[in-house]
Amino acid sequence: MPYTWTTPTSAPVQELRLCPHNALSDKGFAAMILGFFLVASIPLIAVLGTMVLWGLLPFILAATAGLYYGLRRNNQDRQILETLRLSADETELWRQNPRGDAQHWQANTYWVTVSLHENGGPVPNYVTLKGAGREVEIGAFLSEAERKVLYTDLVTTLRRIKDV
Repeated sequence: MPYTWTTPTSAPVQELRLCPHNALSDKGFAAMILGFFLVASIPLIAVLGTMVLWGLLPFILAATAGLYYGLRRNNQDRQILETLRLSADETELWRQNPRGDAQHWQANTYWVTVSLHENGGPVPNYVTLKGAGREVEIGAFLSEAERKVLYTDLVTTLRRIKDV
């Protein structure tokens, strides 16, 4: 799961950290770029030593540069970190966005509710926290199945924290 509870379930304060799953490691990124360039260069073997090579080479380099830029941009856009801290008195949510700006929300835990919006949200099974007059999203970058599990975990943990 791309989220983890960082404290034991018996602790009075629970902390949840969520981040998008990044399937492509740095080595995988390098292998992808190199592999694409090598496969795209195969047609150049037939035109080695001719002027056609110099006509095709810029397009292969441009396609490789486009793939490099696209993968790097995707990686930067996925640098999101959400931290939810639940205690008997207060619930806090911090979100560190990819561009560096941070968002913060807090509410009294007694009044916090968790909602699962199956339809009508920006994504299916949209999970929100409501309290202190605001409704905030949590884990919108997770897959649909992961958001369902997150909803169940949040409801269970919030109920346990409120009962303490």
